[in-house]
This record gives sequence, structure tokens and C-alpha cells, in this order.
Amino acid sequence: MKNTIARPARRPEAVRLGLVFAAPVLLASFLHFRQLPERPMHCDEGVNAEKFRILLEDGRFEYDPKGYHGPTLFYLTLPSAWLQGASGLEETDETTLRRIPALFGVLLVAAHVLLAPVLGPGAAAFAALLAALSPAMVFYSRYYIHEILLVCFSLGALACVCRWRLNPVAGWAVGAGAFLGLMHATKETSVIACAALALAFGVNRRLERRGNSPGAGSRGLRPARHLLVGILTAAAVSGLLYSSFLTNPRGIVDSFIALWNYFELATTPSFHIHPWHFYLELLAWFPAPDAPLWTSGLICVLALIGLYAGFRRADIPGVDAGTLRILGLYTLFMGLIYSAIPYKTPWCLLGFLHGMILLAAAGAVFLYRSGRGPLAQTAVAAVLAVGTAHLGWQAWAASFRFSSDPRNPWVYAHTGEGVYTIARKVEELAAAHPEGFAVPVQIISRENLWPMPWYLRRFSGVRWWNGVSDEAPVAPLILATPDMEEELARRLYEVPPPGERELYMNVFDRYVELRPQVELRGYAAKTLWDEHLRLSAQTPPAPPADLRK
Repeated sequence: MKNTIARPARRPEAVRLGLVFAAPVLLASFLHFRQLPERPMHCDEGVNAEKFRILLEDGRFEYDPKGYHGPTLFYLTLPSAWLQGASGLEETDETTLRRIPALFGVLLVAAHVLLAPVLGPGAAAFAALLAALSPAMVFYSRYYIHEILLVCFSLGALACVCRWRLNPVAGWAVGAGAFLGLMHATKETSVIACAALALAFGVNRRLERRGNSPGAGSRGLRPARHLLVGILTAAAVSGLLYSSFLTNPRGIVDSFIALWNYFELATTPSFHIHPWHFYLELLAWFPAPDAPLWTSGLICVLALIGLYAGFRRADIPGVDAGTLRILGLYTLFMGLIYSAIPYKTPWCLLGFLHGMILLAAAGAVFLYRSGRGPLAQTAVAAVLAVGTAHLGWQAWAASFRFSSDPRNPWVYAHTGEGVYTIARKVEELAAAHPEGFAVPVQIISRENLWPMPWYLRRFSGVRWWNGVSDEAPVAPLILATPDMEEELARRLYEVPPPGERELYMNVFDRYVELRPQVELRGYAAKTLWDEHLRLSAQTPPAPPADLRK
């Protein structure tokens, strides 16, 4: 059955389309930028902040293929720091960093307008709304990690490929290449999205030929030349970023070496190894006591309907059936690949979740159009409205009320509120030391203590140890995990000769966790502790310092 493809919008139509998309964009802006500093930094955010520090303070970025991601996020953060006049990481705050993924989360919502000619204005606008209200999309758009940038660039590549399919001109090939290059320069897992897109495009071509349906995009194709243009554009964009704008050519080679490193990481036993259905459980149903009903079931069900409509070649006004099949195959392949990889973290599902959102939007239009009579269509619209509102309520609860609560399905190995207690006490003790923020601090642990470097970024005397050293001078302020306590006590009270030993006081009067099951204890030399108590007695109590700024 012949599909009706949306024609390029004329000026009045373009204005109406812009107004339709303005609502989800404004809604996304409200959810993405509100209270950005209010959640503790995740350990991955702390690592990324340290990588950005090198670029900000030293003016260089050298890609490290061993466990780190591409340079796009860090280069895009520079303007945010410059706007604040920051020349060092100590002059930045959470807002400086998180406003970049938040901005790209909003741009992702707005970019759905590019799909209006192939999905139809209604489906494209509803996809924008779902992306604006998806709890996972909103939650991770407020994280200083690479994932939402990867999804945004993936949408750009997907839109350009789909638009090229209907109108095969070099401009769309260049656009697709630029976005593919940005994807590669953002995160190594972009290879999964690229492979899924190539497979989807190829399988769809095979299905069209087998069904003697050449499709809208096969007329006058110049695939070889445009493919070459796209590849060269992608290579240029990615190469410039990985080479730090040609100052570190080795970065280009390392970007491909990283693929093998990540293959090893994905199959090595670790805390992040999960069963194949891990992502499905997060999306479909995540029960938690005294917490909202966490489910993206509306998106899952509508995505299945959209997948069915694409393979049934349903006649949905404004929707190109071939594009819908490509979206379905792309999402299916990507979801299968990510589910098959043992190494899983919740934010990795954003790529195929976004594919599900596109399918869900088409499925919603198909479901509404299938309603027989106004009463049935009104019932469908009501269910969609209630389901969408529930997604928005979850997005609000996940990003604000339960932003670091383990009962939130999107909270994963997250830093707890205890980090503020730790950082605040270190600042109070530094104020009692003659050297202030240069006070010597020893941190002793074999645990991963990120994002503590972020919260101690103003302290120049911090030194990190993975064990107790008998040779190193003992600092007046020590932070350590409990497994180090026995060896630390020996170092403090047995190694120094009599007359050179100093009593150390417990800094915290209660159990303090950096994150669940990672306790941190503090010890201060008695002279420092006594001076701290003296100053505290002289100074009227002040409101707690906002350590997030």
C-alpha cells in the first residue's frame, strides 16, 4: 500500500511545526536545567571532571584508550568554564559541567523535528515529548557523562541517513558523516550503533527487493560516491578531535586500540556483569518499597506496536514504511547486542531506548489511526495522555526526590550524601591549619574513592596511597577505609620513636559512607583537632557550606 510522505513544510506549516515542538523543548529545558548541583557527583562524573581539568588547565587533551572515553564532552565543556571565567577546576562547580549534557538533552528533544518528513509531524512531535519525559533520558541528561551526547549525535546520523534515503543528495551524506564522526569521538560504544544502523539499512534493502518494492529512496541513488563522502567527513571530524586538533596524532591510532580494550572489559568478570534481561527489567518494571511505580512500560508497548506497523507495512499518513522498518531493525539489533554483552551499566541502554521512543511514537499514531470512530480514538488519546504524564512524574521523582536513592532504578553505584559530610569536615579542619587549603592530607585505600578528588579539588596537599607507608611523613589529616585502620594505627603509634608520636582523633562522630558499603574514616592530629575545637568555640555556628559549588 502506498505511503503518504510528508512534503517539506511551507512557511505557515513550518511555524505551526515549530510551535508544536516548542512545548516538549520547553518542558525538557525545565527538567534538565533545574537544580543541577543538588545531587552528589557520581564516581564517573568525578573521573570525567579530572580529564576535563587537564584540558582546562594545561590546554591539551591526550586520549587514553585504557578505560576512558573520547574528547567531545571535554572540548564542549570549555565554553561553559570560560563563561564563568574559570581557568582551573577549583573555579568550576557541578553546574559548569552538567549544563553540557543537559543542553544536549534539550537539543536531542528539538532534533526530532528533523524526522518530521519521514515519520510525520505527529509522530516526530510525540517522540520529542517522550524523549523530554523519559525518566532515564532526563536522569542521565543531568550527568556529566558521555551517553546523552552519543544519543544526540546518533539521532543526527539516523535523521541524515533517513532523509538521504528519500532525497539522496550529498548534503545529507556529509551531515551523516559529521554526526558519525562525532559519535566515534564521543564514546567507543558508538561502533554498536553504527553496526546496528548499517545492518538495519542493509536488511531493509534486501526486504524491499524481495518484496519487489524498490522504496522511495532507491530512485537515482549514488551510494558509492555519497558513501565515500560520508566516510571522509566522519574520518575528518573524528580525527581532528582524537588528535587534539592535530597536536597528538597518536590519539587517532589509540581510538581504534580502545575497541579491543573495551572488548576485554566487556567480557571480564566485574561488579558490572549482569544477565541479558538486566535492561529489560529496568525499563519494564522496577519495584521498590516506598517509591514510585518505576516503569517505562508505555514506551515498551508502543514500541512493539510501532515495530509491528513497520513490518506490516501499515499505511500511516506521513510515515515512510521503509524508514519505520529501518528504525525497528536498528533498535532491535542494538538492543540485542547490548543485552548480549555481559558488561552492563544502566546508561548504556539510552541508545536503544531512544530507538524505542521513535518506534513508540509511530506506534501511538498507528494505534490512534486504527481506532474505529471518535470514541475509540478519544480513549486511545486519554490512555496516551495518562501514560505520558506518569512518565513525566517518574522523571521528576528520579531526578529530584530520589536523585541518589538506591530505590531509583537509574541510580547505580552512586555517591551518597555522606560525601558532603566528609568534604565539609576536611574544609573545617583545613581552616584550623596554618597552611589552609594546602594542609597535607593523606587518603589511604585500595577502594575506588571517586569522586573524592572532585570534592577536594581546592586542596593542593592531598596525596593518595593504596597502602600505609612507613617511610612517608604522616599528614596531620588522614582519610582511610576501615581495612587500613589496623596498619595505620601501627604506623602512628609503633613506628615513630617515643617522644615523636602524636595522638590522632576520630574526625567523624558517626558512620559515614562515600557510597553504599564504602565507609570512610577520618583522623586528625590532636594539635590540629584542638585548634579546630578552639576556633569552633569562638565562632558562632554558621549555615553549612554548600560544597557542591
